[in-house]
This record gives sequence, structure tokens and C-alpha cells, in this order.
Amino acid sequence: MVVDFFKATLFALVVAFAVTAALGPAFIKWLHKLKYGQEIREEGPKWHQKKSGTPTMGGIMFIVGIGVAVAAGTVVMALNGTLNGTAWKAVVLFAVSLGFGVIGFIDDYIKVVKKRNLGLTAIQKFLLQLVFAAIYVVVMYFMDLLETDIVIPFVKYTVTIPIWLYIPFVMFVVVGTVNAVNLTDGLDGLASSVTVVVGLFFALYAFFRSDTSETGVSMYAMALVGGLLAFLIYNKYPAKVFMGDTGSLFLGGSVSLMAVDLNMHIYLILVGFVYFAETLSVILQTTYFKYTKKKYGEGRRIFKMTPIHHHFEMMKWKETKIVSVFTLVTLCLCVISYFA
Repeated sequence: MVVDFFKATLFALVVAFAVTAALGPAFIKWLHKLKYGQEIREEGPKWHQKKSGTPTMGGIMFIVGIGVAVAAGTVVMALNGTLNGTAWKAVVLFAVSLGFGVIGFIDDYIKVVKKRNLGLTAIQKFLLQLVFAAIYVVVMYFMDLLETDIVIPFVKYTVTIPIWLYIPFVMFVVVGTVNAVNLTDGLDGLASSVTVVVGLFFALYAFFRSDTSETGVSMYAMALVGGLLAFLIYNKYPAKVFMGDTGSLFLGGSVSLMAVDLNMHIYLILVGFVYFAETLSVILQTTYFKYTKKKYGEGRRIFKMTPIHHHFEMMKWKETKIVSVFTLVTLCLCVISYFA
């Protein structure tokens, strides 16, 4: 049975890679034809203006690839007689993550097609994300797959919290992670590369280290890795296509929901350190700027620019170096987390 599960996860990776890679040329050409190019905001680094017009919404490519892979992997498990409750988690993970992707698509559509540069308002995004986080909790509850355990890293201590407290906690974790991944998507290949490592971590942990057979999470994670590896063919520097909010919100949903499924909410701080460093840099910068403006009459900054990847850009780091360093940091922290 373990061999069959292993084959299904590898099959999901290969299918997601093949479908996403095959979609690339025609889909990017289609985006060019529709003139769905990214508008670069003025407050960003000036040299990013040369990226203006690069097709966006490319996240649709790997979303389709992952969806096909999950469907194919589920069929393989069914044919092998290995389809069980935990295996169905892959379908739930994809469906709810797709909901976050739809939010991102609406945001991208407003910005790119309707030419409203800010897209959805912050409160609209927040409320929609809360809705899909709630949907996930409800679905898992009625499938009798919802656990209220939280594993503490390093000490391997498991805390079980009451359902009334667990539900808002999960919603906070999911919405926070979704927006953190969204902030990370600011350089060619950055969010893709970091999330490949995070996805591989969850795949291996679910398959080899989890106390229960979390085959659905493992299969979904491998599909995610396969789709993103193919997407990187077109998204690495210099990017031929951006994932847009369509892709980044989908990835944020995927990462957070996999962590919740594995009771690894706290581990997200380690494995997703880059995501949260990006978010924390924005929070610190904004807070400090407002504080100093009120106290001294002028706003002061901690970083040259946020999110923090722009800080390193302003320090003359090349995009490829930033992506490599951030990905390596993620890899090191994932290795530590795997044995924590």
C-alpha cells in the first residue's frame, strides 16, 4: 500500500509539471494577445518599470496543472483501492485553495482589465479570505477530518484546544499566511522558488513523519511542487510571465491549509520564515514611520524599502541573488523543521 501511495504522489508531481509546462507557451502568447500586462506601481524600485507589460495571471497555468494532477492521482488511488478519507484531503485542499485563487483572479481582473490599479479593496479581500477559511473548517468538520491539535516544534508536545478557540485561530493562520505569500511575490521567481521548498517539506513530512497516513496532503504537496517547477521555466529571471494575485493567493491558501491539515500551524513560522519576514518588514516599517512622524514631525524608516526583498534590491543585490538566498534560507529552516 505504501508503494501505491508513493507512486500516486510521484505521478501527481509528473502530471502537474507536464500540464503546466505544456500550457506555458500558448497561454503566455494568449495573455500577450489580450494585453493582460502587469502595471508596475511607481512607489516600487524604478528599475522594475522595465517589467511593465509582462503578462500576469500566469498562476492559472500551475493551478490547472495541479488540478489535473490531483484528479489523476485520486483516480489512480481509486483504481488501486487505496483511496481513503485522508486521500480525499487532496481534493479539499485544491478546492479551497482554488477559492483563494479566484479572489486573486478577481483582483487581477480589476487591475489589468478594468485598469483600476489597486484592484479589490483591503477589506473586500479580507472578508472574502475569511469566507474561504471558514468554508475549509466547515468542510473538514463535516468530513470528520477536523482535528484541534497543534504540535509544538522541538519539544514534540501536542496541545489540544477547544473547537470554539480553534476555529478563529485557524482562520487567523490561513488569512495571515495567504497575505504573507502575496507580499513575497515581488521578484521574478521568488514566491515560486520558496514555495517549491515549502511544498516539498510538507510532502515529505506528510509521507514519512506524520503519525497518521496523510497521503492526500503528500499527493497535493507533490502536485504543487511539480506545477511550480514547471512555472519557474517561465517565471525565473527575467520572467516571461507573473503569477499575479491569482497565483500568490492560491499558493498562500495551499501552504496554510497543508500546515493546518498536519497540525503544523506553529511550524509555519519556521518553514514559511521568508513569508513572515516579508510581512513583518512591512508592519515594522509602517508602524515606525507613523510613530516617528507623530513624534518628530517627519516619518523615518527602518528599511530602505519594503517588503524586505526590495530592501536588498536597494542595497544593489541582484534579483537572482535575493531569490537564491531566500530559497536557501527556506531550505535550511525546512531541514531543521523536519527533524524538530
